[in-house]
Formats: sequence, structure tokens, C-alpha cells
Amino acid sequence: MAPLARRRSARARLAWLNEASDRIGTTLDLHRTAQEVTDFCVPWLADAAAVDLLESVLLGEEGARGATAAPPAMRAMAVSRIPELGGIAPDPVGEPTTYNPDMLAHRLCVGLRRPAFLPRLGPHDYASVAPTPDAGEQLRAAGVHSYMAVPLVARGVLLGIADFVRCGSRPPFTRADVALATQLASKAAVYVDNARLYGREREHVVSLQRSLLPRAMPRTAGLGVAGRYAPADHPHGVGGDWFDVIALPGGRTALVVGDVMGHGLPAAATMGRLRTVARTLLHLDLAPERVLARLDLAARDLEDDQVATCLCAVYDPASATYTVASAGHPPPLLVLAPGSAEYATVPAGAPLGAGVIPYDATRLTVPAHGRLVLYSDGLVKSRHSREDVDELLEGLRTTAAGLSGEELDDCRLAETLPSTGTRYDESVLLVAAGRPEPLAGELHVWRLPPDGTAAATARGLVTGQLARWGLQELADVSELVVSELVGNALRYGGGPGELRLLRHERLMLEVSDRGPDLPQIQHATESDEGGRGLQLINMLCRRWGSCRIPDGKVVWVEQDLPTAPHPDGPRPAPAH
Repeated sequence: MAPLARRRSARARLAWLNEASDRIGTTLDLHRTAQEVTDFCVPWLADAAAVDLLESVLLGEEGARGATAAPPAMRAMAVSRIPELGGIAPDPVGEPTTYNPDMLAHRLCVGLRRPAFLPRLGPHDYASVAPTPDAGEQLRAAGVHSYMAVPLVARGVLLGIADFVRCGSRPPFTRADVALATQLASKAAVYVDNARLYGREREHVVSLQRSLLPRAMPRTAGLGVAGRYAPADHPHGVGGDWFDVIALPGGRTALVVGDVMGHGLPAAATMGRLRTVARTLLHLDLAPERVLARLDLAARDLEDDQVATCLCAVYDPASATYTVASAGHPPPLLVLAPGSAEYATVPAGAPLGAGVIPYDATRLTVPAHGRLVLYSDGLVKSRHSREDVDELLEGLRTTAAGLSGEELDDCRLAETLPSTGTRYDESVLLVAAGRPEPLAGELHVWRLPPDGTAAATARGLVTGQLARWGLQELADVSELVVSELVGNALRYGGGPGELRLLRHERLMLEVSDRGPDLPQIQHATESDEGGRGLQLINMLCRRWGSCRIPDGKVVWVEQDLPTAPHPDGPRPAPAH
């Protein structure tokens, strides 16, 4: 070759190699990166190219660092070829590769980390470059006459191999081609390793995220709840979205959806902390607006200075209403009936951690066959979408209105994708459906007289209903409990309000009054005339507690149900 031609050839090779930086590694997906390598090489460098990666790399683990006693398992990842080579049969993409100890690539590239080079294939060479005799015969019949393979090595670790062939009248590979392919393999291996590392990080974050979310929905009284977590397609989109469903005393149910701003492990860790605090506060029977106020204080104490949005709703089956408060979160969606959906008007407070409180709550009434949909903005958000938030939310509303009740309960709404076709951010979805008869026969609410007859009235109501349920063995303890609660309401709370009796997974009894002070167990001395009622309740019942309501407080008590079946027969488990 003349000196001028050699210089031109060298410049063309250098330009081609530089172009690889723009054409390979455009995403952090292993399959896409491998396919970009083969597409880039065909037809400029070779007539056909294939990339195989180690199984350990696909699992996010490290590749082969040194020589191994057994050959590492590999998988075909990408193949590109010119139309004339459409008849050859390499290992199918996505399937394990066929290991052949006599294959040149396995002996040199995998075993010794060296390139394999056969500029001219002789009649007996096809068996050393093809995984099977049939594949070798197909290569020969297709006119393949030159072969080379190079290892994909990054940071001293073998990730896989890339092999190339030429056919027809094209000149065979040269040593310069081998050197060029080796340099390209070094670049490509770095991109493959970056994709492996990002994929591993994403799996770790998703695993942490899923471990911090509810593993199963609790049995909720009068309410069917379905939830779905949809991880992001992009590795950077995984982080701090969460939801929670908490069964509260009195048959109430708390629904929480939140979104920590930011992504990655820090956001997931913050999400775990906030979810734990929220569960603790809700188990204390705090109102949604007070829960958000306490969560705001907790978020401000975090060292990472992260903020989050949150929506908290508490469902009461006795009134079939939700009490909802928001900390900068997208509004809940009310699907009143198939074909009819609208966004609920909820006062939008500041995000958690911003330090702008208080929060205000609103009460929503949802029809018996309606649904309340809570979600995070990842359900509609797209990284490159030019639509504003109102347009995205309108699209979600239209989609929800077009789904049937069964499809909503199956969380089909989580399967909708943004306009770009990929989900950049993770999302969570909660769909709550009240039952037509939330707790028919299981929940009873009575208004008690505000005078001295309240205790006797309450005892008669409770024992009568327990007899109808076949729970007479709980009557003695229940009489004592309701007498104590009504007596305390008369003495300290300005008179009793409502008496509520619920049979669900346990027997729940609660009494409301107008007093603002929550009861506490006192240490009574031998000479004290009172102070022992709550001690008895604490010893005889599974648990008890109290919470404030807008016009006073509620004191509740739980007892375990007997294991033997009652006369009415077994009660069906509530649907989820």
C-alpha cells in the first residue's frame, strides 16, 4: 500500500474509532449497549458481528477476573449481519451460548484474554470458529473466509467476547483490523461495565424500595384496597415513592401515598424513615392533618435536607367518608362511576420538610360503587414531555374514566405510560373502593343519653348485640369496659356521645365524648377511690387507646374473638 493510502486508511480508522463514543453506550441498558456494538461494526469493519456476555455480568455481578477451572457461562446478547449472511445460525440472542472447548474464541479470548485471528479460513478451521459442526458448515456455505474475536475487558475483568467475520469478495482481516477491534472492544467494555454497575445499583434500590413497602394489604373493614408499585424504566428514576395501608381502631383505614424528591439510595432511605414515622403516628390515631404536621417536623430533622410530598386519608366505614389532608401532593382522583372521574378539591399544604404548617383537612364522600385513587406524579410525569402538569393530569383523569371498576381495582391505571412511551420516574398507586354495605351487621353505632342512664343503656346495647352474635363469653368483660368508658365520659368528658361496636378480626368497642383531655393510666394507692378502671381494661383487653376528634375524643378497646365458630356460622373474609 502506498504511504498516502496508508495515511488515509489510518485517518479513517481513527475517525471511525472516535465515532464509537457517540454511537455506543447511549443508554445504560446492557442489551442495548451490546446491540450498538454489533450495529456499529457492520458493515464498516465486518460483514457479521456478535457479542456474548458472561452470565454473571447480566446478574450485575463482576465478570471473570482471572483464570477459572471451569469455563464461565455466557449468553448471546447481540448479532448484526449483512443480508448475504442471513442463512448463518449463531446462538439465538438471549439464549446461553454453546460452549465448545475447541473454539478459538473460548481458548484465547476467554482463557488467555488474547485476540483470536484467522485471516483465511481453511476447510478444517470452521470447526474452531463455530459452536457446532452444522453452524460451521453454514459459515462455509455462506462464503465466510476470515475470522477474528476479541475479549471485552474493563478494569481488569473479563465481561464477554466479540467476534467478527468477512465473506465474499471482501479482503480478509489484517493485523491492523485486529488492533482496531481490540481498541473498540476496550471502549465498548467500559460502556458495558457502566451499564452493569447502573443496573446493579437500580436492582439494589428497587429491592430496598420494595422491602420498605407493604408486602400484603391488611384486612380492612368496609373498604377494598389495591396497591401497585411501578419502578422506573430509567435507573436514575428509582428512589422515594411509597404507599401504605393501615387498619385503625373502630374499623377505620388510613391510606398514605408519598414521594421523596430525589432519586437513588438516599431518597429510598428517607422514604423508609418517613413511612415508619407515618405508621407510628397513625397508629396513635392522630388526625391526617396532625400526622402531616408531625411528619414535617420529622423531615426537617433529617440530615439530608430532603423534602417530600404526601397525601394522607382516613376512611370511616360508619359514615362512608374520607378525611384527607395533603402536603403538596397531586390531588386524589374520584371515580364516581364508569365514565365519570374528577379530581377532589383538597387544600394543598407545603411539602414535608419545608417548615410551612399547619395543614388543613377536608372530608370527601364517595358513593358506594365509587373509587378513590391516590397516586404519585411518576404515573403521569415524563422527562421529555412538553405537556404541562394540567394536561398530564387531564390525561390520567380521562384514562381512569374509561376503565371499569374491576380494571381500576386491578390497578390497570398503573400500566398506562406517559406520552413518551417510557416511565422515567417510579410511581405508586392506591385504589380504594367502599363496599355497598360496608359492614352490614358487623358495625353498630348508637347515640347514648347524656345523663346517668347512659351506662345502663350502653350495657344493655352491648350485651344484647353480643348475644345476637353468639359472643356471650365476652359479655362480662364488655359490660365492665363499657361501664368504665361511659362513666369516665360522664365524669370528665361532659357526657357520652356515640357508642360504636364492631366485629371484624377482633371485637372493637369505643365511646366518644366532648372532653379534650386524653385518658392516662394512673398509679392508684390503696386509699384512692378511683384510678383503677383503666388498669383493669389494660389487663383484661388486648389493647386500648384514645384519639382526638373535631368535637372531642374517642376512647376505644379491643378484645380477641373466641376461636370457636359462633352460631351464625363462619363469617366470610372481607374482599381485598
